[in-house]
Amino acid sequence: MERMEARFHGNGFLPHRHDTYALGLTMHGVQTFRYRGRPRFSQPGNVIVLHPDEVHDGAAGTDVGLIYRMIYLPPTLVAEAFDHRTALPFVADPVVSDPALRHALSDLLVDLDEQPDDLLIDDALARIAAALGRQAGVVREKVQPVARLAVLAARDYLDVQVASNVTSEDLERVTQLDRYELARHFRRLLGTSPHRYLVMRRLDHGKEMLVSGSSLAEAALGSGFSDQAHFSRHFRNAFGLPPGRWLNLQRNV
Repeated sequence: MERMEARFHGNGFLPHRHDTYALGLTMHGVQTFRYRGRPRFSQPGNVIVLHPDEVHDGAAGTDVGLIYRMIYLPPTLVAEAFDHRTALPFVADPVVSDPALRHALSDLLVDLDEQPDDLLIDDALARIAAALGRQAGVVREKVQPVARLAVLAARDYLDVQVASNVTSEDLERVTQLDRYELARHFRRLLGTSPHRYLVMRRLDHGKEMLVSGSSLAEAALGSGFSDQAHFSRHFRNAFGLPPGRWLNLQRNV
């Protein structure tokens, strides 16, 4: 669960996509971004709800600049709130006015310098999941127990094999599902594909290596990418900026 505050004028982020829910509060200015083929706008008091794997960018909508706070919530945490029994809730409108959701997010974003304790996190996540389900406005399709266990087994395997060359045959052996059935259920339950999930875990590992002092080339190879260019390309696609710029931002926090 990653939290951040962004402050900028003009264009901030290139088109990119996460494998998490990106949930945010616009604090100052007008937040504008393109999402699902349309320009969107958020002002203070609104909540941003971006579904996993949906492409978006980010910019300040006026000359006064923009301040917003975001939390990147792994879909598995939302799924756990529903006991992994239903598909993930999809909120069609990425800019919503929902006081209950805003208050739950505020509990986790009010102080970025302090890590919230476990009880607060659990309470806020339960309220966030309930609000997402309410905003989705539809009855979510139930996931069969066999598929649920297979997806979780695949997820756990990918978490361990983050720097390895994982094949479709490996996942078929682990889950006892064919690759196409697994891909369908994986996306319904975790909001992304097995391949995309593995790439994002590799990027997370690469970020940790960069923060620890590794070079870009070392982080690339140590995270399972073929070379630095391969790592950088996936990094830009996932986070909207190159790894060098991301690292400089971390050092300036």
